[in-house]
Amino acid sequence: MSNSTTEEAQKKELRNRRHFSFRLNVFFFATFFVFSVLIVRLALLQFVDGPTLKAKEHEIGTRNVPIPPIRGNIYDSTGKPIAYSSSTQSLYFTLEPGTKKEKGQELAAKLVEVFNKYGSKTAKPLTAGEVFDYMDFDGAVHLPFQPRRIKSGLSKEEIAYFSEHREEFKGIDVVEESIRQYSPDKVAVQLVGYMKKLSGAGSLTKYKDIKTEETDPTLKYLDTEEVGFDGLELMYQDELRGRNGLKSYPVNNESRIIGPMQLTKPVKGNNLYLTINEDVQLATQKAIMDHLQFLRNSPATSMYHDGYQATTGYAVAMEVDTGKVVAMASMPDYDPNLWQGGISSKDYDAVKFFTGNGTIREVQAPYEDNKERSKHPSSLVYLGSTQKPLSVLVGLSEKLITPSSTFNDIGYFAFGATGHEVKVRNSHNAVNGTLTPARAIEKSSNAFMSAMIGNALYLKKGDAGIDIWDSYMKQFGLGVSTGSGLPGESSGFINYTIEAKKASTQSALVYASFGQQGRYTALQLAQYATMLANHGKRLKPQFVNEIKDAAGNVVQPYQPEVLNTVSFPDSYWKTIEAGMSKVSVKGFDDFPYEFMRKTGTSEQGVAGQLVENGVFIAYAPAKNPKLAVAVVVPQGGFGGWAAAPIARKIFDAYDAAVGLTGTPHKSTTPPIPLTY
Repeated sequence: MSNSTTEEAQKKELRNRRHFSFRLNVFFFATFFVFSVLIVRLALLQFVDGPTLKAKEHEIGTRNVPIPPIRGNIYDSTGKPIAYSSSTQSLYFTLEPGTKKEKGQELAAKLVEVFNKYGSKTAKPLTAGEVFDYMDFDGAVHLPFQPRRIKSGLSKEEIAYFSEHREEFKGIDVVEESIRQYSPDKVAVQLVGYMKKLSGAGSLTKYKDIKTEETDPTLKYLDTEEVGFDGLELMYQDELRGRNGLKSYPVNNESRIIGPMQLTKPVKGNNLYLTINEDVQLATQKAIMDHLQFLRNSPATSMYHDGYQATTGYAVAMEVDTGKVVAMASMPDYDPNLWQGGISSKDYDAVKFFTGNGTIREVQAPYEDNKERSKHPSSLVYLGSTQKPLSVLVGLSEKLITPSSTFNDIGYFAFGATGHEVKVRNSHNAVNGTLTPARAIEKSSNAFMSAMIGNALYLKKGDAGIDIWDSYMKQFGLGVSTGSGLPGESSGFINYTIEAKKASTQSALVYASFGQQGRYTALQLAQYATMLANHGKRLKPQFVNEIKDAAGNVVQPYQPEVLNTVSFPDSYWKTIEAGMSKVSVKGFDDFPYEFMRKTGTSEQGVAGQLVENGVFIAYAPAKNPKLAVAVVVPQGGFGGWAAAPIARKIFDAYDAAVGLTGTPHKSTTPPIPLTY
């Protein structure tokens, strides 16, 4: 028994030793594993996550206060400022929920008392009614949460008073900001555009996600900053904006400042130097407004009597070899300084019909009453007879006519089924007799274009004629974008495809041949005229001559861009020029250069009545064209009378400022004034 017990004890002791050894090995293995993980993790923290954590530590220990960027300026081609930014102190009002209008009126009266007592004595005093309008209680201009600017350019005394009496003026804040100023001469205001607070610009695709997408604090947009909302201000937003500045404060875990502030200065945006020449632009604007007044005041018995309802006019002047737009006017215009900090509902109502750029998009006639407005044409009108040079080129290219073809113009052309013929008549039913293509342009024969080109194309090509016609139109920039890049540009309205489906291909081509099947913009007309002048190069219209940084270094020079070309024999170009050189117009009697031109009187059905729009294209000098001009006067009557005199003044202004032969030439004799 003794030996048996001893053997069993030995076995038990051996088992215990083995178990202990196993547990010890497991312990050492687990310890080794844990330390290995810790070492790897420490290595990751040190070498991989270290920089990120260091930045996070700095971020947690730093508070950044952004400083809005300084926006770049916009200058004309000679360096005259058109739009520029200046720093100022402004008073803002935030409409708190539940605030009654009566309280707003009381606050407006109190503010005016302060303005009158402590404000600048040279500035035009604000009335309580105007201040209340700026508060925009009805939300006509602002969203409910958007602050409304009441007054900018506060004096030191006003700032001190509002700081000391903050509790007495609920919803009022004094804000330091950069204010966008525009030339008081109102230079190409619709082209240049205007600005809005970012918080109110969310309707534009560009700004919808712009705050969440940008992580760089110097590029991140601020709710309080103003951004381009239309025109070049929007188109060149990224170039003009610049970079935010930063005030960086070191803070402890209780967010208390524990050290000196570090300043990163804001970077000014780039400056735009436009192709627009201020002298030519202002002369263009004045020419339109003066001639509109002339048309409206013309007696009913005069040749201008059809223009008595003309209220708007549009013009574009474009260099033939470069594509530079030296003038673009959509008139009447308005003062874009009204948009500073948010336009009042009263001011907006006064200018809402003039903010749109009618040279690139459809703008309705400026009538407050909807019914009255519907009785008048918009800024997009039919080409009328300005179509005819291109129609002749189509006819020549498609071998429908030759430069020497003849047609007996009896005053009309009839087409359609026997007994149901439709007659296309010339203006005033003029009987022109034997016409060549050139003389048909000179006499502006609807009958020639209808018979020899529109109808002939249908007879030769059938329904395929529409596609052929459409191809030529688009090659000359009609019915497609000009490529300018301007926000909201229209490609026009093509009617010949609709007419072909609703009526017939024949009628679509006949009416299209003399300019009654497409409504286009003034910029498209200028591009088309430029293409006629340079014999087939469709140039991209451009508005920026160069972009410079704040130090004056050129960061983007000018580069002409050819969008497409067409090639015709010289005889074709000479054919249309032989006609265009003899078109009768008003206002050019003493013009010192040979020039090419084509008038247009487009008929348009509006609200059951037929109105006539004045259209005109021209380029000069004839032998070495420098400038092409397009003018549109909706409801102005005959283009030779309603639009051509405006173009003459544009040519004169360009000749004086730049020179139609390359050297400025100031005329010593003014143009002969128009008479009734």
